[in-house]
Amino acid sequence: MTPIDKLIVHFRKSITLTDDEAEIVGGCFTIVELKKKEILLFVGDHSSHMRFISEGCIRSYYMDGEAKEHVIQFGIEDWWINDLYSYLTNTPAKQFIQAVENCKVLQIHKNKLNELYNSVPAIERFFRFKFEKAYVSLQERTINTMSKTAEERYIEFRSNYRDIEQRVPQYMVASYLGITPEFLSSLRKKVLTNLS
Repeated sequence: MTPIDKLIVHFRKSITLTDDEAEIVGGCFTIVELKKKEILLFVGDHSSHMRFISEGCIRSYYMDGEAKEHVIQFGIEDWWINDLYSYLTNTPAKQFIQAVENCKVLQIHKNKLNELYNSVPAIERFFRFKFEKAYVSLQERTINTMSKTAEERYIEFRSNYRDIEQRVPQYMVASYLGITPEFLSSLRKKVLTNLS
């Protein structure tokens, strides 16, 4: 299945597209191939594309004043990844987006997407759902970070994102959870002991 075919299948899980509409939609996206560790979006750039991951694993992260990385999001096949704040406010990105593995990403420029909303109205509905879901996820993650212990956050991460945990280095998982790699290592041992 080609990357465009994967994208159309993804859209059709949420909205109805005729074959003609699918062809219009597919023609609006461009394929970007990334090597492992390659940066797709740099801090300071404007995030002007919506990005669908056709193949591979990607992360978004920011660097604090002490040059420490903080992972904001992971993305794998069939997911979207972006610096949504930069995209929606047309301000410089505060996050890097980097390939964790070799990747194929389909992206569409904001202007092209706005045109697509008019020619294929179902696409606007699709992205409205996506933005709503992204907001809910962000709020849920913020509340979890403030209210749950590191162990509870790790168990939840492991339960929800088992595929990701097996594909990314442990220091990135630790960064996502807001803990040190050493603490994550001891947590993993404890959780695995309890499971056996």
